[in-house]
Amino acid sequence: MSPEKREEEVRAQTKAVKDRMAAIRHKIMVISGKGGVGKTTVAVNLALTLAKKGAEVGLMDADIHGPNVPKMMGIEDERPGASPDGREIYPILIPPRIKVMSIGFLLPDKDSAIIWRGPLKMGAIRQFLSDVVWGDLDYLIVDLPPGTGDEPLSVAQLIPHMDGAIVVTTPQDVALLDSRKAVSFTRQLQMPVIGIVENMSGFSCPFCGKKIDLFKVGGGERAAMDMGVPFLGRIPIDPAIVKAGDNGSPFVLQSHSEAATAFEKMSEQVVKSTETKPKSP
Repeated sequence: MSPEKREEEVRAQTKAVKDRMAAIRHKIMVISGKGGVGKTTVAVNLALTLAKKGAEVGLMDADIHGPNVPKMMGIEDERPGASPDGREIYPILIPPRIKVMSIGFLLPDKDSAIIWRGPLKMGAIRQFLSDVVWGDLDYLIVDLPPGTGDEPLSVAQLIPHMDGAIVVTTPQDVALLDSRKAVSFTRQLQMPVIGIVENMSGFSCPFCGKKIDLFKVGGGERAAMDMGVPFLGRIPIDPAIVKAGDNGSPFVLQSHSEAATAFEKMSEQVVKSTETKPKSP
């Protein structure tokens, strides 16, 4: 493909992204400064909690190298459809009212590795935004890989009028150090920070009920205070979350535990933050 033809194609995709995103009321990135903090767990359960409240929700898995959303949603074997001319992709629709798209649906098998540099990853993300038929949504939740590299930057640059980012961390200092970098990243892009979520925050002994601070408690809240951003709450460690993710049976749809209540309260704050955001011109 000639450079001129490629440039024309990118311009067409950029316009298509703008048109698709215009039908979506709120667009939210879920990011983290480092891996292993439960970012995808937060993204999946936030999407499900919003859908439980009656919202139309899209969940876009933008983690190109480690797409875990299909596994956590129990839809690993699904394949998206396409329009007759091949120009549009239909996301996987699951109850209650969630549309899901992931590169994981397009791999030949579960063990396939994607070995791509930045331009190819940006192209895939642009295609997810321009060619996937998201339709009219209340929320599009974008689950991003850890760090502040190609994928978060691509999403931030491609989606107009992003509502903001949710930063996920765990309470220990090494995670908090990286979460602060994630906050700085969003600010440098002039994007609002919806808030910080402190995941894996404390554990209740199933035998005696005593609270055990496995990874300490309160670090996320202190980081939010220091950085001047909202704190969205603590999600305690719950073995049922791990089991639900491994089984592909969404946690918040089957649990009334302390952790499920924490997700509920977090979603309420997200709704409040996005609904009170000034309208973009």
